[in-house]
Amino acid sequence: MTDAALTDALRASTNASIVANVGSRPSDLTVRLAHTGDLPAAAAVLIGPHAMALATVVATDETKSPDGDFKVRYIFEPTVVGVPDRFVTLLVSVDPAHPDVPSLTAAIPAANWHEREMRDLFGIVPVGHPDPRPLVVHDGWPQGVFPLRKSFDGSRHVPVEPAEEFPHLVAEGEGVFEIPVGPIHAGIIEPGHFRFTSVGETVLHLDARLFYTHRGLEKRMEGLSPLDAFYVAERICGVCSVAHGLGYCEALEQIADVDIPPRARLIRSIALELERLYNHVGDIGNMCAGAAFHYGTATGMRLKERLQQMNEQLAGNRFLRGLVIPGGAHLDLSDDLLRVLGATVQETLAGLDHLMGRIEANPSVVDRLDDTGVLQHQAALDLAVAGVAARASGVDRDARRDHPHGAFVGPTPPDLHVVTASEGDAMARMTVRALEARESIRLVGEFVQQLEPGPLQVALAEPLPGQRTGISAIESPRGEAVHWLRTDAAGHVDRYHLRSPSYHNWPAVALAAETAIVPDFPLVNKSFELCYSCTDR
Repeated sequence: MTDAALTDALRASTNASIVANVGSRPSDLTVRLAHTGDLPAAAAVLIGPHAMALATVVATDETKSPDGDFKVRYIFEPTVVGVPDRFVTLLVSVDPAHPDVPSLTAAIPAANWHEREMRDLFGIVPVGHPDPRPLVVHDGWPQGVFPLRKSFDGSRHVPVEPAEEFPHLVAEGEGVFEIPVGPIHAGIIEPGHFRFTSVGETVLHLDARLFYTHRGLEKRMEGLSPLDAFYVAERICGVCSVAHGLGYCEALEQIADVDIPPRARLIRSIALELERLYNHVGDIGNMCAGAAFHYGTATGMRLKERLQQMNEQLAGNRFLRGLVIPGGAHLDLSDDLLRVLGATVQETLAGLDHLMGRIEANPSVVDRLDDTGVLQHQAALDLAVAGVAARASGVDRDARRDHPHGAFVGPTPPDLHVVTASEGDAMARMTVRALEARESIRLVGEFVQQLEPGPLQVALAEPLPGQRTGISAIESPRGEAVHWLRTDAAGHVDRYHLRSPSYHNWPAVALAAETAIVPDFPLVNKSFELCYSCTDR
């Protein structure tokens, strides 16, 4: 897909007035559309003959700029293995007096939540959206208050107004029941409301409602220095600390136009694979809990606990915070720590192999996993599902290969075995996790062997270049996370947006649940093992 072929196709179908790269990655392409009405035609060009998928949607309030408008960026990425790493942005200007854009959700289901969130937080209305219900703002949020507009004071206390019950789907008929679950749960998980429509134990429909813990972190980051904003990004989610910290850093480093030292890149990727490893073995244990296989639950917890104890030796905390910082790595790995690391991951490998052997030899566990929570391949594509959930449904996508980062940057990146399966059920998701955990152990060993003495950091300019944009995609434990960052005129954060893999994957959980029975929903949910924090922000 050449720039010329793409721009010719877009110009032929739209009134694209400017086609240019306005970001910090030379490979990226931004297409400025003259009219919002051109958006559906331009999107059709990208998802059709050019086989791209929606990566994220970023709205910005530029009413105080010379343009005096809102802008919406629909950002697409390739879906074909082996094509160049790039993002293509469809940029539209939105009149503040009539803030609406045509909805893409009917043609691109992955746009659903993005467009609802854009309406909730900016007041930009996706005209023709099939589900007009609020997404992020909950019952009692006052009408006409949009928290990501620049005029909104983030420290303001917003009063709760009287509100009617949220309009859940209501099904009626003989033998049809509604089963509400949550938002407060018996365990320590964060709040989410799941309303089942069922006949007997068979799930007919699941309506999932999240964002009970929306913290306004993107608003909080506005105006912060790049370093202060990094600490917020790193703490968006505990178990994705490395991935989100690295994603922010790589976007920031594009803006600063700096290259990270080789040793720092390797340390970053070691940390990222260790984060993937402790999440994957813990998630396998959680799936065993959903299948009432208590030996597996205890073993998964034990393996995860040992890895997190090692994390504390490496970084001073169990979540590997502080290893990655803007400009490189903050902490080095001494020979003594590398020996601890090597011994621990080998113990984990032996324990994981033993656990998977016990699971696969247990007919009652396998029976619970097989054909449970099936996510079809086309549905995974339509929803732009990421990570284990996508690869278990036959989608060959991995940001380490498709958007190289960390140690995968360079002319000779390490070989990466991207694991896929075709069944799309809970068993496939468990199997993919186990194989990816083994691949992470192999990669950690390879990265350790490649470590050479050298600097850990490079200085970033102060202040950073103003009004520049960086975008990165990081393969977190749950899949590709897309980070979009822009600086203001002073080099501080003007707008930061995270599209986590959980954000795209939660709608797939509701779809997969329709192939299960109500008692198996905990197993279906645990087989995706998504983050509330990453989604809610």
